[in-house]
Amino acid sequence: MDFELNEEHRAFADSVRRFAQDRLAAGALERAHSPEYPWETAQMLAEQGLLGIAFPEEDGGQGGSLMHAVLAIQEVALVCPKSADIVQAGNFGPIRTFVEYATPEQKERFLPDLLGGRKLISLGMTEPDAGSAVTELKTSARQDGDDYLINGSKIFSTHSPEAELFLVYVRFGPGLDGIGSVLVERGTPGFTVGKPASFMNGEQWSQLYFEDARIPARNVLLGPGGFKKQISGFNVERLGNASRSLALGRHAFNIAREHALTRKQFGRELCEFQGLQWKFADMWMRLEQAQLLLYRAALEGEHGLPSAQSTAMAKLACNEAGWFAANEALQVMGGMGFSQEALVEYCVRRIRGWMIAGGSIEMLKNRIAEGVFGKSFSQRPPKPKA
Repeated sequence: MDFELNEEHRAFADSVRRFAQDRLAAGALERAHSPEYPWETAQMLAEQGLLGIAFPEEDGGQGGSLMHAVLAIQEVALVCPKSADIVQAGNFGPIRTFVEYATPEQKERFLPDLLGGRKLISLGMTEPDAGSAVTELKTSARQDGDDYLINGSKIFSTHSPEAELFLVYVRFGPGLDGIGSVLVERGTPGFTVGKPASFMNGEQWSQLYFEDARIPARNVLLGPGGFKKQISGFNVERLGNASRSLALGRHAFNIAREHALTRKQFGRELCEFQGLQWKFADMWMRLEQAQLLLYRAALEGEHGLPSAQSTAMAKLACNEAGWFAANEALQVMGGMGFSQEALVEYCVRRIRGWMIAGGSIEMLKNRIAEGVFGKSFSQRPPKPKA
């Protein structure tokens, strides 16, 4: 069994690495701490072909694979962590679901700007009372002539302050089969984007309000019964989360390693102290273990969608390894690691959020256990007996 990337993948990763070092290294710290979305960088990445990497060429994509997208995120993140968010937004998350299920007319209207780095799409899934239990969502879509009226609210939507298009999970009717999704454009009457709020990692989000927001029927993405299709696409999104978690852990590891090779205390380089050697050994081992699970899930995607089990294991492993490595790197660097003059504390804060977003680590463990036992375990209380 070969655990190395093939020659084509290595060549692709090398080309992305060279581009990142030439064009993204300068200004990486400033980008990380700026609340503004880096539109200029997004358009540069689009020109380089790093948005829509695994999308069909007929849709404006590059015709590559999930592995190419994973490698691009990792190589960019190792140079400029903030820019990796752009690569993620152009390859995973709601844009991936959109490309998978949108009509040709919908693609023609929205994809050129999304893949050109000129506009963003945001996912409206989580609600005040429906987080991990997403099937309990209440935002409704009611047909009214040739239109649909949307009512409800969404929270924690990534890129919601900047997005022009929103892929919104809605309820067309009761039960699981009543759930689908619609496309809502900013500026739609009855649709309001609330005041931005900040996460601990500095990322901003806005609550989305729908009060008889009227959309045309052509903006329905997946009608009633579309939930299972949406969730299968959401499993793929976890690879983008996993890739960034692991890559930012490596980014922090690399900074701390250089620090340990050059910083001296008590007349010795830090790397000569056994206590720190063990920290780096533990960090490296966990990062390498998680990398294998991520590559396995991505390679499954070479022949279709990766399994929910593989993506759950990859995300869990990368979340935990990335967090461990970044947190240990911060400790190794002491005050400098804790300072915003270095990117280590930024990596810690970013990875911590990804342990919640895209499926919390607790929910991932539940999903993995279902694979172990070959059966589903409902988290809901049993129904009372008649």
